[in-house]
Amino acid sequence: MRVKGSSASRRKLKKLFSITKGYWGRKKNVYRRAREAYLKSLTRMFHDRKLKKRNFRRLWIMRINAAARENGMRYSVLMNGLKKANIAVNRKMLADLAVHDAPAFAQLVVKAREAMVA
Repeated sequence: MRVKGSSASRRKLKKLFSITKGYWGRKKNVYRRAREAYLKSLTRMFHDRKLKKRNFRRLWIMRINAAARENGMRYSVLMNGLKKANIAVNRKMLADLAVHDAPAFAQLVVKAREAMVA
């Protein structure tokens, strides 16, 4: 007597097709193309998680630089001054201050400027 695996095969297909739902063309409903697209998407997920960190850091630096220039200082000079003043604030927090609390950011700029002079 032979073994028929139709229910297991159907379960495997349904699982893959539910993952690839929304893909364009044959990639959503042809098993081979769907599996290729799914495996490719896993590699892209890994890559884009790394890219996300880079992109956010760039965004924070742009925001800090814009706010620093409004206060008459360049980004690199500000970061150097903060380091000399022993103010340990990461770029994410600095960018948040620059956007949401400009007076506090201005105080940090003053501290950095004092540390550069001293």
